[in-house]
Amino acid sequence: MSHNHAHSNSHSHPDLKGRKLLLSIFLNIGITVAQAIGGLVSGSLSLLSDALHNFSDVLSLVVSYIADRYSKKDASVTKTFGYKRAEILAAFVNSATLIIVAVYLIYEAIFRFMDPQPIKSGLVIWLAILGIVFNGFSVLLLFKESKTNMNMRSAYLHLFSDMAASIAVLLGGVLMLYFEWYWVDSILTVLIALYLLVMGYDLIKSSFKVLMLFTPDDLNLEEIIETVCEISEVKNMHHIHIWQLNEQETHLEAHLDFHENVSLSEFDAVLTKVEEVLFKNFGINHVTIQPEHQKDDPKDIIVQD
Repeated sequence: MSHNHAHSNSHSHPDLKGRKLLLSIFLNIGITVAQAIGGLVSGSLSLLSDALHNFSDVLSLVVSYIADRYSKKDASVTKTFGYKRAEILAAFVNSATLIIVAVYLIYEAIFRFMDPQPIKSGLVIWLAILGIVFNGFSVLLLFKESKTNMNMRSAYLHLFSDMAASIAVLLGGVLMLYFEWYWVDSILTVLIALYLLVMGYDLIKSSFKVLMLFTPDDLNLEEIIETVCEISEVKNMHHIHIWQLNEQETHLEAHLDFHENVSLSEFDAVLTKVEEVLFKNFGINHVTIQPEHQKDDPKDIIVQD
């Protein structure tokens, strides 16, 4: 059996993510404390919910920071992949907390809607503005990395959704100040929670698929087989497994039938062709192939091990 792989370009600033996460953690600790005190003083549930969400941001950012640090640890004889999945696990945990927070906010908002309370709108407005500024800065910090890293995307979504929540709280504060529509506080809380549910579900689904070794959504097994079988020496490709180790590494292992009983050097030449076509056409950068010739084994595409 032969194994080879091609690596994509590594990040040019490997510690930049960690520094950005650390700065975002301290910013969100400040927001959380300010909004929690302000929510208790003003009586605003939406401000308290925003503080709770910010607290979940702090926890998620800490998880993301730890995962980022662990993902850089070297592999060993007991951990042959190292901690490359730490960031995927962090994304799964963070998306789960988004959903839990959202459900709790809806529960609290229902009770407050049935019994609206007077709210000190001026304090709500100023603290919402503080949340927008601080979270907005954190969102800008993580925007670039969120495009290519699931862990950073989970942290980014926490911060982006909280910035959106602060904007909603600001609008609610203005409506309560001028029209005394105190029920708006509960409505906005529910809207914030529904947004969190949607974002959390999408991310937890994506991270779950990676953790469960599912075939990436953008890869089609039949198309991959057809492409590989266009190589003249290849007769059949079967017993395939495709999975993502993390967002940088997509692995494929398969059995490859040859028309002729090729030598080891000839197999190496074909393997190079397979690796090139898989990387170029499908972005698969880790390939493990078991060569076969007239072997009596199942030829199904998927074989349950």
